[in-house]
Amino acid sequence: MSDPLFDEHDGLPEGFLSASPGDLHRILPRPALIRLPGMRTPAVAVVLLLHGNEPVGLQAVQQLLRRYAGRRLPRALTLVVGNVQAAAVGQRHLDRQPDFNRIWPGTEQPGSQESRMFEQIVARLRADGLFAAIDLHNNTGRNPHYACVNFLDDGFLNLAGLFGRTVVYFTRPRGVASMALADIAPSVTLECGHPNEAAGIRHALEFIDAVLHLSRFPAHPPDTRSIEVFHTVAQLRVRPGLRVGLEEDADVVLEPDLDRMNFRILPAGSRLVRQTGATSDSLIATDSEGRNVTPDYLEQEGPDVRLSRPMMPSMLTLDTRVIAQDCLCYLMEPLDLARHSGAAARTAHG
Repeated sequence: MSDPLFDEHDGLPEGFLSASPGDLHRILPRPALIRLPGMRTPAVAVVLLLHGNEPVGLQAVQQLLRRYAGRRLPRALTLVVGNVQAAAVGQRHLDRQPDFNRIWPGTEQPGSQESRMFEQIVARLRADGLFAAIDLHNNTGRNPHYACVNFLDDGFLNLAGLFGRTVVYFTRPRGVASMALADIAPSVTLECGHPNEAAGIRHALEFIDAVLHLSRFPAHPPDTRSIEVFHTVAQLRVRPGLRVGLEEDADVVLEPDLDRMNFRILPAGSRLVRQTGATSDSLIATDSEGRNVTPDYLEQEGPDVRLSRPMMPSMLTLDTRVIAQDCLCYLMEPLDLARHSGAAARTAHG
């Protein structure tokens, strides 16, 4: 293998526990793998700071390791530290960078140095072996804490259920950490609310600690009464070149309380955004195969873009930079877990 594009540490680098997200680049100048021993193996992998403006992973891990100061961890822990350069300036990613949670193996954006780096990281983790993988994120809109899975296997769902009742199943976007690591061990993405909220940090910390204490995953499906699964069926993006904002002269005008609609089933006809001037067809919906399915979910009524069928949005945000770098939101519908359990789910995982 060529020289690694990331650093590797057996043990915590000096200063890691006290570093702020903005200062971490002084200790880790580039992405890194940090291996910490524990009483059991293989390790739990915790992926943090893939987005530089989402510090919950670093904050939760720092608190966890302070809790175990002077004691061995219940299980080995491997930290995957992501975009330290973006964290230095509090941005999702720098303008010259790709999104670090879209370029893992399986990405539709191959060929960059960063995507090659994540190929190397996954190869290292595969060689080490993993018990589970946890990718930690914050979000900018009003959303509950929830876990995401990319496969409906029992292990994945039981892992997600440890975090809480609300579980989102998605197969797009591609190139995300949890999807790449799913080939090694049960994996989840955790959405832990707004950055720097104590409740989100505590929730992530307790979840990691609980997984470190597991000896195995249950050999049975989760109780369908204990979790509620929603399937992401479409991603909504603003058409490139349009200006989005709260101002009346924006091409696409956002309501100040737009994100109140997250995780609510909205009736057909609910307005998402308002178009101004000669703007039309401002939102584009794509499905899990990347196909344009806008007419299936959206309709225009005068300047308004509305839902054409009942749907539940997630991750609606008023952060225009996030909208430009990622999307406006995702559309979901409830999933009948009983119909997707067992052999069919395991076949889907391969």
